[in-house]
Amino acid sequence: MMHADTLILRAKQGDQHAQGRLVQLWYKRIYNFCFKFFQDHDLAMEVTQKTFIAMCKSLPALQDVLRFKSWLYTIAVNYCREEARKTKNKKAVSFDLVVNPESEQSPNWEGTSLRHDNPEKVYQSRELSDILQRALCMISAEQKEVVIMKEYEGMKFREIAEVLNISENTVKSRLYYGLDALKKILTSKNINKETVHYEI
Repeated sequence: MMHADTLILRAKQGDQHAQGRLVQLWYKRIYNFCFKFFQDHDLAMEVTQKTFIAMCKSLPALQDVLRFKSWLYTIAVNYCREEARKTKNKKAVSFDLVVNPESEQSPNWEGTSLRHDNPEKVYQSRELSDILQRALCMISAEQKEVVIMKEYEGMKFREIAEVLNISENTVKSRLYYGLDALKKILTSKNINKETVHYEI
């Protein structure tokens, strides 16, 4: 997602219309990141709102407009971590809910790309996506951040390294171990492409 430098520069100078436009352009993407992090709509909304409030207040301090994307994600990640510390141990995710998601609020499917028009295929793809996203809540926060950014947000290793202030090799390592952990979680519960009746 690209923005004209002038839009960010105007926002930096306090142009509220430009700031509002930036929020419109990035809101859905930041919300989706936060939702995948928490699997909770209210927490995702709260962190997203905090992120954009902080964005508007801190924009004047942004030195390089070309770093806007990584800068914005850094704000979001920091608020996600802060909220996660507050809610730690308050709400544990049981894998019984992973394999029986009907008992919980369904995630926001807006923007999800489904490859099949067949209703049964659509349901199965959603079922698999639901299981995978809930399994994300069972791996370490460090691994989860990287997996979401790389596999869901499509960010480059360089961008993720910049957001998290770590080396690209560390990003690759966390991604490898995160994906491996997810695979082990799903395998241990006999959840695979046969279980969900959908070809991964």
